[in-house]
Amino acid sequence: MAEYKTLLFATDFSEGASKAADHARSLASLCKARLHLLHVITELTDKRRRRLPAEVVNTFVREVETHALEDMHAFRDKYFADAAEAGYEVTTDVVIGSGFQEILKQAEIIGADLIVMGTHGRTGLEKVLVGSTAERVVRQSIIPVLTIRE
Repeated sequence: MAEYKTLLFATDFSEGASKAADHARSLASLCKARLHLLHVITELTDKRRRRLPAEVVNTFVREVETHALEDMHAFRDKYFADAAEAGYEVTTDVVIGSGFQEILKQAEIIGADLIVMGTHGRTGLEKVLVGSTAERVVRQSIIPVLTIRE
C-alpha cells in the first residue's frame, strides 16, 4: 500500500483551488502527512524584462512577492486552520520561476510522495495558447500527481 508522508499542494489561489484544497486536507488528515503548500510566481520572460529598467522590475517583483505571501497566509488560514487538530503539519512556500518546473523542483526538495493540484479544465484553442501547468507536471513527474478539476 502506498504511504504518503509528505504531500505537495500547488495552488494559484483561484476559486477552483478550494476544491483541490479539500482533497489535500483530507489526504493529509487521513495519512497524518506533512502538507506543503506551494505557490509559483511566474517570471517575466527575458525579452519583456529587457524592455523595463532594472529598478522597475525589482520593485514589481518585491510587490508581487509581498502580495503572494499575504495571499498564501490567507489561503492557509482559510483552508487549513484546523491542521494541528486534524493531526497534520502545514508548511508554505512562495517561489519565482516556471510553474511546472518549480513544482517538480520543490517536490524533489521536500521529498514529496504525492503532488496535489487543481486544473482549470481548459480545452481547445485556449489550452493550446495558454498551456497547462498541471498537464506538464503529470507528464514529467516521477511521483504520483492527483489533479482535481475545478
